[in-house]
Amino acid sequence: MSATGSDRARAVYVISVAAELAGVHPQTLRIYERRGLLDPARTVAGNRRYSEEDIAQLRRIQHLTNAGVNLEGVRRILALTEEVERLRAELERTRAEAREAVARAHKQYRRDLVPVQKTQLPARWRQGRP
Repeated sequence: MSATGSDRARAVYVISVAAELAGVHPQTLRIYERRGLLDPARTVAGNRRYSEEDIAQLRRIQHLTNAGVNLEGVRRILALTEEVERLRAELERTRAEAREAVARAHKQYRRDLVPVQKTQLPARWRQGRP
């Protein structure tokens, strides 16, 4: 069964379950949090709660560290990835706005066009002489 957007963002996993799902020790999650790689939700009592998105982030971190990237490198890669995603979304919004502006301009041009009656040009103009 597929998780909906709100289900994916809902923080429901305690640290031990999140660690098990990601295949790491709970202390590793605390280290990731201290390094700014992860920001789990907190209960009123201050206990960490992890969402499906947090688990996916943990798996990305694990993939990178297993490939030999140190935690500072992971932090930078994640920040750059987030920036690229933000810029792609901004680019798509800008492209959509440009398409809409072009469509409005074309619509305005069609409205402003005035039919011209065909008239017979003097013979000298038709021959390319003024």
